This record gives sequence, structure tokens and C-alpha cells, in this order.
Amino acid sequence: MADFVGAIDQGTTSTRFAVVDRGGRIAAMAQQEHRQVYPRPGWVEHDAAEIRDRAWAVLQEALSQAGLGAADLAAVGVTNQRETTVVWDRATGEPLAPAIVWQDTRTADLCAALAAEGGPDRFRAATGLPLATYFSGPKLAWLLAEVPGLRSRAEAGEALFGNVDSWLIWGLTGRHVTDVTNASRTLLMDLRRLAWEPALTSAMGIPPAMLPEIRPSVAVYGEGRGPLAGVPIAGDLGDQQAALFGQACFRPGRAKNTYGTGCFLLLNTGERPIPSRHGLLTTVAYQLEGEPAVYALEGSVAFAGAGVQWLRDNLGLISAASEIEALAGGVPDSGGVCFVPAFSGLFAPYWRPDARGVIVGLTRFSDRRHLARAVLESTAYQTRDVLEAMEADSGVTLDALAVDGGMVGNELLMQFQADLLGVPVVRPIAAETTVLGAAYAAGLAVGFFSGLEEVAALWAEGGRWQPVMERAEADRLYARWHKAVERTYGWA
Repeated sequence: MADFVGAIDQGTTSTRFAVVDRGGRIAAMAQQEHRQVYPRPGWVEHDAAEIRDRAWAVLQEALSQAGLGAADLAAVGVTNQRETTVVWDRATGEPLAPAIVWQDTRTADLCAALAAEGGPDRFRAATGLPLATYFSGPKLAWLLAEVPGLRSRAEAGEALFGNVDSWLIWGLTGRHVTDVTNASRTLLMDLRRLAWEPALTSAMGIPPAMLPEIRPSVAVYGEGRGPLAGVPIAGDLGDQQAALFGQACFRPGRAKNTYGTGCFLLLNTGERPIPSRHGLLTTVAYQLEGEPAVYALEGSVAFAGAGVQWLRDNLGLISAASEIEALAGGVPDSGGVCFVPAFSGLFAPYWRPDARGVIVGLTRFSDRRHLARAVLESTAYQTRDVLEAMEADSGVTLDALAVDGGMVGNELLMQFQADLLGVPVVRPIAAETTVLGAAYAAGLAVGFFSGLEEVAALWAEGGRWQPVMERAEADRLYARWHKAVERTYGWA
């Protein structure tokens, strides 16, 4: 019997493949970046074919590292950047347009037009989501309106749509499917029925023939072909739900925060979707085949690690993202500088597409160390924004925050986060929880893992930060952050 499971983790800036053993340990992992394309202000695109090719390359590289072949894998799961929208040809399997990335804001006018009747919460009762440029449905509607011939091909069943998970699973199996977590990010799925809602597809002018079949997150979707010939493709979760799964947040009231390109805080709310009154999203957390769906409240922050990338790529203040902690640690605080990374507007809990990024509080005393520290601190401030909204919606007060993602190795950020929240911040030994979540889902689907209890037992604490800042000082800094946020409004 195969002793490993695999997982593709297709993210905003790179694609990874991990080989995971029965103890939840990563035996091998390979990673490759892909291009970020910015054709106009506010537009962000990816080449879906490049993403597919990178995925095939990293899975072969990781298997080679481990000295394994496809036959050594019991199953392979998929996790993906959510909301990024791909359309492709059913016959050739090739993309019909650039993929529109979740950060892209080109659909602002379309969303405003849809909100003219019923406001920005027009579809919230059905979908749990506000009308925003973030989600896949408006992006698909834009493509259908702007790509010549796409609408007629879609109506004829020749053009298919999916988030990146559907795109990769199609390439691996030839099946056109998605899971409930990804479908819940489209503005097209009814949260309770877990099915495409005709009133929503009609309002956006989307032909139902191009939509994938919605399946549970933990299920077998088909048999692999190509580099994974004969391997069950099983387990599909949007990246933030995969991190929740990898953190073993299986009980209502458990929450995690992932610090990646963006920053995403999810709270398990059980088998009942909780409507948000404070600017959060109601989403599907996961579903095991044959069981009810589990729901979550989510706060989505567009720019976390992406702010560090901006310092590196656009300003040249650092040559590698890893340098920011030492630079920011060269000063005891930000010197009064606040950075609000509203490059694509503000997401939860503000939902202000008209906002744009600001740096405020500059004096002649300010230097690049203060700016670096302000960039790191902005992630912690945005997390507190989301956590306060989440506690107000759910009535749950967290006694600790589980964290994961690429930024949790930054000790300065984690300590400031604990100080600002006033609760411990806890990191697992295995910080790669997103790819682990997809591997666990794949393994559960084929019996490689016996159940959620076995998966939960694989979690172990790897680091903890206790708050040391006086609460009054934390609240003073947080109030100053809100003053900075107000300065971002009305620029677009």
C-alpha cells in the first residue's frame, strides 16, 4: 500500500507540491513562482497555462527529491488561490483569456451596477457575500462581455469556467468539478443548498453550461492522468479553508489566521451559516462526503505579505522578503508612521473599493526602517480589525489565535500581533498548514487517514508569543491606525 499522499498548493505567487507521510510530516516539497501581470492600474492577471505547467513541474520535482513515483501516492489533493477566474476551451483544454486574479478590481463598475438594485448586500442572504470585485462571478461576467466570441461559445458548452482548483483538476482528470469551499467564493452558489443559484447566474448573465459540478471537499474526483496516471485525485479546498483544515480547527469556535500574500482569519461556526453584521464573509469551511457542510466566518485582508513584496519589488528597500525583520527591528517602533496597504481597496471589514494605499505620519526623523516596521505592523492592525468584527458577529471571544503561513517566521510581527490583540499567538510545528490541509483531505477521502480525530492528533505546537505591551498602549496605537485608514477613502 502507498505510504504517502501528495498535495498541490497553487497560490497567488507560486505553486508548490508536497509529499506527506502518515505522520503528517512533509517528506519533500518543490516550489516555483509564476509571473504577476499588471496590464493596467487595478488589473492583476496570471497565465493559467503557466500555472498548469508549473504545477506539473513541481510535482515531478518533489517526487524526484523523495525518490518516489506516482505509484507511491495513495491520493493527491488540491488547494488553490480562491476567486481567481479561469476560462478554457473544453476541446483543447487551453485558456481562452488571462486568468483574472482575486486582487483585480476591474469589475468595480459592474459590481456597482449590480448593487444599484438592492445595494451591496443584494446577494448576501443567499451567498453570505457582499457584492465586491473580490469574487469570481463578476470577473466571469466581465470576461463574457469583453472577450470576443466567449459568450456564444459558453452558451454552446464549448467554454468552461472555474477557479484555479477546477482548472488543475480538469488537467489532471478531465473532469469539470469544484468543491463547496471554492463554489462559495463565486457569488453564484446558494450557501444552504450548496448548489448554483439560477437567480444569481441570470443576474450576472452567466450560462449555466460553463459552471463546474459542485462536490464535497473530501471526496474522490477522478483518476489522475499524465504525471499522476492512476493516482486518485481526491480532496479540494480553497487555500484558506485548507489552512483551517490543516490547523485541525474542526470544532466550532476554533479559528486560525494565515499570513500569506493576503491575510485571512477564519472561525469555524459549525453546521449553521452565521450571517455577518460587521463586514465579514459567511463561507463554507469544508464538507466531508456524505456529511453536512461545516461553515465559517471569514475576514479577508488583501495585502499582508504582498506589502513586503511591494517594498522589495517596487521601492527596492530590501532585496529579499526575509530581510524585512532585521530592517524593521533596527528601530523600537514605527516612529509614528502608519502604512495602509489599500492598493486594491480595503477588504474586510471595511469593503471600500474606493480606498487606496497611504503612508502617513512621516517626519524628517522617518527612515526606511520605520517604513519597514509600519508595513509589518499593518498586517497586525488589519488582523485586529477582522478579529473584533468576528467576535461581534459570533459572540465568541478567542483565548488564543492559531497562526500559519509564510510570515509566521517573523518573530517581530508575531510579538506585535500578540501585543495588539492581548491574547497569545500560537504557531504549529508544521507551519505549512495549507498544503497539509489538502493532503489530509486527500488522505481522508481514500482512507489513508482514518478520520478527523487522527488528523487532529497530528497537530503540535511549535511556538507561542505572549502579549507584553500595556493594553492602553495597544489601544492607542490601534486608534491611530483607524485615523490612517480614514485617510484612504475616496481616492478611486
